Amino acid sequence: MEPRPFTLAAFAVGTTLLLLMLLQVGARLTGSRRSLAKDLGEGNPAQRLLRVGQVLTAFLIAAAAVKSCVLGVLLRHDLVWTAASSVIALVLTTAAGEAGIRLLLRGRLTAEIERGNVAAGLAAGAHWVAVGVITSRSISGTGIHDLGISLVFFVLAQATLNGFVTLFRALTTYDDAEQIAGENLAAALSYAGVVLSIALVVAHAVDGEFTGWTSSLRGYGMVLIAIIAFYPVRQLFVQSLLLRAPLKLRGGPIDHGIALERSVGLGVLEATTYLATALSITHLA
Repeated sequence: MEPRPFTLAAFAVGTTLLLLMLLQVGARLTGSRRSLAKDLGEGNPAQRLLRVGQVLTAFLIAAAAVKSCVLGVLLRHDLVWTAASSVIALVLTTAAGEAGIRLLLRGRLTAEIERGNVAAGLAAGAHWVAVGVITSRSISGTGIHDLGISLVFFVLAQATLNGFVTLFRALTTYDDAEQIAGENLAAALSYAGVVLSIALVVAHAVDGEFTGWTSSLRGYGMVLIAIIAFYPVRQLFVQSLLLRAPLKLRGGPIDHGIALERSVGLGVLEATTYLATALSITHLA
C-alpha cells in the first residue's frame, strides 16, 4: 500500500520541525553560547552560513527518513521508525560534522566563525551539508537489522569522505586550513566545491538496496573509483583548456590564483567544475 501524498507531506513537515527543534537543543549541548534562532537572526555572516548549512541538512534528513520509513500500512510503525531514523541520522551528522571540521580544518575554525570569518563559515556550512547528504542516503530502514547495516555503511561513507577530501586537498600547493583561517573566500569556495562533490558521489555509492556484503561493497567501490576523475578535470580541462596554461600534475594558475590572488571567480569556477563532474558521475555510474 502506497502512502498518500497528504500523509507524506504531513510526515515531512512534522519530521522537519522535530529535527529543527533538536538542532536548537544540540546547540546548547555542544557548548554553544547562542541558539540556532539567535545565530540566524542576529549572528555574524559566518555564523549564519554555518547555521544555514545545518538547517539544510535537517531538511535533507527529514525527507530521506520519510521516504524510507513511511510505508502507509500502520501509522504507529511509521511514526516510530521515521522519528527514530531521523533523530539517529541527525545525531550522527552532528558528531561526524563536528569531527570532520576539526580534522580537516583544524580546531581554529570555531573561533574564526565566532570572529565573523565568512570563509570559515562557508567551509563549515558546506562540510555540514556534505555530511548530511551522505547521512540522508545511508541511514534508512524500518527494522533493527536494516538500521545496523545502515550504521556500517554510514561509518564507511564518512571515512571515505574525509579520506578523499584529505587526499585531494593535499594535491594543492596551498594549505586550505591556513587560507580559510586567513579569510580567503576563494579557498573556502574551492573547499566547499570539493567536499560537496565528493559527498554526492559517496552518497550515490552508498545508496540502493542491500544485496549482500560482497556485492554491495563491490558496487560501492566501483562507484568511488570515479572520484579520481576530479583531479584530471581540474588540471586538464579547467587549467589547461579553459585557462590555457601548460599542463602540470600539481600546482599552476588555479592554486596561484586562489592562494595568492584570492580570486573568487577562480574559486567559483573550480567549485562549479567539481559539482558538474559529480552530477555527471551520479547520472552515469
